[in-house]
Amino acid sequence: MTKPRIAVHQFNSCGGCQLALLDPGSLLAELSQCFEIVHFAMAGFLDEGAEVDVALVEGSISSAPERERIEQVRARSGYLVAYGACAASGGLQALRNQADGSQWIAELFDRPERIGLLPAATPITDHVKVDWTLWGCPVNGRRVRSLLRDILSGVRPKRDSRPLCMECKERQLICTLVTQGQPCMGPVTQAGCGALCPAFGRACYACFGPSEQVNHSALAGRLQGLGLSKAETARRFRFIHGNASPFRLAAHGLEEE
Repeated sequence: MTKPRIAVHQFNSCGGCQLALLDPGSLLAELSQCFEIVHFAMAGFLDEGAEVDVALVEGSISSAPERERIEQVRARSGYLVAYGACAASGGLQALRNQADGSQWIAELFDRPERIGLLPAATPITDHVKVDWTLWGCPVNGRRVRSLLRDILSGVRPKRDSRPLCMECKERQLICTLVTQGQPCMGPVTQAGCGALCPAFGRACYACFGPSEQVNHSALAGRLQGLGLSKAETARRFRFIHGNASPFRLAAHGLEEE
């Protein structure tokens, strides 16, 4: 039986989500058992122009060449997955959307016109049809396994849109927001990381993006009650997934008050 073909593409990102596929859990080995890996540069597979059944795409679209390339990837892929914070919402690169990128490009490069920088760093969904999105900075290997298993089985994957607080309760962790007074983003962040930071007594940074029905005003009020200014509270929403609509609107509202 012929294996389905898979490719892993990188756009504007740090490469951390690709490293999640190369973790000690041998997810790459599992991939090779179920798929024919035709392109995955970090793992040594190079055939970017190949037609594949599944494409995993990491990174945001920040330049004109990237915009052209993602359209080509989409045309050659049966099922396209945007995986990781950068592909899902624009990630940290989207922080530049708050500034005049053309100005600092002109200051850094002798011929800025050759950079082809777009006005904003944007997620994959702003440019092509995406069949599924995996959030996280980086993605969780367990979630990747589950997604690929569902694709192979021909069933639609399920998104865990619960707030991170539910994972904290499942692990019986002490609440960093209520009991420790830390500015935790858990109440507005979707589950998926296994409450990694709270498990070590640290507040959530919203690595997995906004959960459903984000009550940003309630959390903003709580964070300000802990001593954060409106500007500092806005920066909490602006951080990793600041370009995601619920967080962007929350930050904008705080900055306009």
